[in-house]
This record gives sequence, C-alpha cells and structure tokens, in this order.
Amino acid sequence: MKAYLGIDVGSVTTKLAVLDENNKLIAHTYLLTSGKPTAMVQQGLVQIKEHLPPDAEISGVATTGSARYLAGVVVGADLVKNEITSHATAALFYFPQVQTIIEIGGQDSKIIIIRDEIVTDFGMNTVCAAGTGSFLDHQALRLNMSIEEFSRRAMNHQTPVRIAGRCTVFAESDMIHKQQMGHRIEDIIYGLCQALVRNYLNNVGLGKEIKPPIVFQGGVAFNQAIVRAFQEELATEVIVPPHHEIMGAIGAALLAHEEMTGYNNRRSQFKGLDVSQIKYNTSSFECKACPNLCEIAQLQTDSQVLARWGGRCDLWERAPSEEAK
Repeated sequence: MKAYLGIDVGSVTTKLAVLDENNKLIAHTYLLTSGKPTAMVQQGLVQIKEHLPPDAEISGVATTGSARYLAGVVVGADLVKNEITSHATAALFYFPQVQTIIEIGGQDSKIIIIRDEIVTDFGMNTVCAAGTGSFLDHQALRLNMSIEEFSRRAMNHQTPVRIAGRCTVFAESDMIHKQQMGHRIEDIIYGLCQALVRNYLNNVGLGKEIKPPIVFQGGVAFNQAIVRAFQEELATEVIVPPHHEIMGAIGAALLAHEEMTGYNNRRSQFKGLDVSQIKYNTSSFECKACPNLCEIAQLQTDSQVLARWGGRCDLWERAPSEEAK
C-alpha cells in the first residue's frame, strides 16, 4: 500500500501525518519540538513506524513549517512547502467551501483568505506573542494551572473582564490589577481569551475580508474558550476540524501525494524510517561574502556537510560545501 508522509516542524510542536492512496489518515503523531527539531523529527519517525500498517510503503514525503528545510534534508523530502500552502491545501480538502482560515500556533499565527478554492491573500504574525498560544501558556503558568484547566475554567465565566491585550506585558499587568480588584478568576481568564482574539483580528486580520465558512486550525483550537471568543467576535460559526492540530502535516502529505502521482514511476527520495538512527549536528556561521552578513545554518553528519541555508541569496544552497567561498 502506497502511503504519503507530511512533516510539519514548528517552533513549539512537531507534527507527522501519513495518508494512504485514498488520502485517508492512517497514522499521525504530535510532539513538542523543545528546541530540538532534528531529534523530534527522528522521534516522530519512530512513533510513525510503530503505527503504520505492515504493508504500508512511504512513496512520497513533504515538509513544512519553520524548520521545513532542515527536516527536508534529514528525511530526504520530495517536496518542501510553506505553511500557507500546506494549511490551505488541508482545509480545502476537508472543507472545499472554506473562505477564511484562522491558524494559531505556539509562537506565530496566520490568516489565509480563500476565494473560489484559491488563496487570494494571507497575513502572518511572527513578532508579537500576544496573538499566539505562548501568550496563554505564559498566563496559565503564572496562575499555576495547566492550559487544559485554563480552557475549562474560562468556559465557566459569568461576566468577562476586559483585559488590555495589545501586548503581553500590558496584559499581564492589567490581569494582576483585575485580580487585585477582586474579579473572579474565570472572568479574568476568559477576558484574556477575548484579548488574544482582539489582538489577532487587529493585527493579523487587519484589512482582511473575513467571510464564512471559517476554519480554525492549529494547536490553540483545542481551547474551547478561544473558539467561543472568535464566534462571539465574528458573530458566525467557527469550524474546528477533527485533526486541527496536524492540518499542516496533512496538507504536506496531500501535496506529496499530488507531487509523486504527477510523475510516472518517480521514486521517492525518502531516506527511510530508520533515518532516526543517524546522528546529525546543526550549527551556524556568518557569511562575509557581502555586507548583508547573513547567518547561515548547516546540517552535518560527522565531518560531512549535508546542507546549508538561511542566506538572502542562494550562494550556500547551490555551491558544494567544500567549494563555497
């Protein structure tokens, strides 16, 4: 049975998804990246191997996410795609009528505008944490509760408290002030959820025409209080897919399937599930070829450099490691 693997390596989580020839999800895993993307991709492959049917053969691999190039070199990807394309592909596969995709991850968030099954606009936030999952994680930690408890208690609010959420620093000081005034903790944390939604719409969604159907993807969609806050703010239904947390990986797997079936008898470059046994080292250096002084990342095994990337030009990507000057 031919199968297609999608790998989404983000700054907070690493997701892997395997689809069969009918694009049915047959195996997936969800791991914390913990600052070790290479190790987490390898660990993910170990877990995927355990869940794959015995007759499944990986016939195509695509990577996406912030560490997509690194992951692509590690596994031998046939395709490397950005997150916008991957998330849009997955959403359109399950919801062909979708017009707006909200995607909120641990340290970034994005909005994708789709019209007639084509991406027409998008916006991203990779600078401010106030519209991302880490904002809520930090506040939950400060309140000494898990993010699951945070979500559960936020749903029990009665009179939400307005929190100034344009910045994480201001939000925290405002939250402390509201606690000192004696407001219920459930009302305060739902106010934080509302602040995240307002911040997202005022920054990432600024100037975008948000039309239903709206699909909410990413790990933050686990938080039912955020889903409710979006529905109240937008005054419409917000759809959360069954596998919302791995939609980027599913989209990558769909793109891998499309890529490999577009060529007759093309063999995948996938290095195999046993690539998890190889020891990789990552490092970086400053390129002095021009005044830009780009930081170049490199991946190597022992003394052999496998790949370099990260520059504004393609000098290090196209030149053999021993010849690049």
